[in-house]
Amino acid sequence: MQLQSDSYRDSTEIDIMEEVLPFTNADVLELGCGSARWTRTIAETFPVHSITATEVDKIQHAKNLQITDLPKVTFVYAGAENIPLPGESFDIVIMLKSLHHVPVAQMDKAMEEIHRVLRPGGLAYISEPIYAGEFNDILRLFNDEKKVRQAAFDALKKAVEKGDFLLEREIFFQSRSEFSTFAEFEQRMLFPSHSDHQIDQELHEKVRQAFAPHLTPNGASFVNPHRVDLLRKA
Repeated sequence: MQLQSDSYRDSTEIDIMEEVLPFTNADVLELGCGSARWTRTIAETFPVHSITATEVDKIQHAKNLQITDLPKVTFVYAGAENIPLPGESFDIVIMLKSLHHVPVAQMDKAMEEIHRVLRPGGLAYISEPIYAGEFNDILRLFNDEKKVRQAAFDALKKAVEKGDFLLEREIFFQSRSEFSTFAEFEQRMLFPSHSDHQIDQELHEKVRQAFAPHLTPNGASFVNPHRVDLLRKA
């Protein structure tokens, strides 16, 4: 397993999932669903049987519970390290940029929980951002995730090495983050409901100046590298 790569394919997360995940009639667990953007995309794109989407941010979870037009989706308040659901309940577990948000001391437990809730031969799709690129250079001004992203990768390796999972594939790809204005970047990245980045006026201005060269009349666009580890329950 590799933390980074010298080569990244141009793709989107949804294209990668469509390529490697057998969604037809599958019971899917998404851990750390955030605003349920990907939950909705999966539910509306693929013929799944069900989706259970968990979120540990109480404010966001309350908002998710107001969603009424996704009949196959159930929202649950939970963290990946303590999944309040029966064992062997899911064919697929998905974590999209969320494993590194699990407390470092609980990452191994999260992998154990994923193993527990997967059915025999089930798949875990773990997508993580790579610590590189211009977008990352801006983010680390106020939220440096180098250590937690390394810890997430270490937890994945440990779960494979101990024999809980088999590494089916490791995919490196790059996609784009789009922001129409700096105000949108502020809302999504600087001041999300789940985190307090302690942004004072000086740091706010430093981030604004770093973002400004990327802003065009059509907004700002960043190429972001990612890694997907596709694991099969052993």
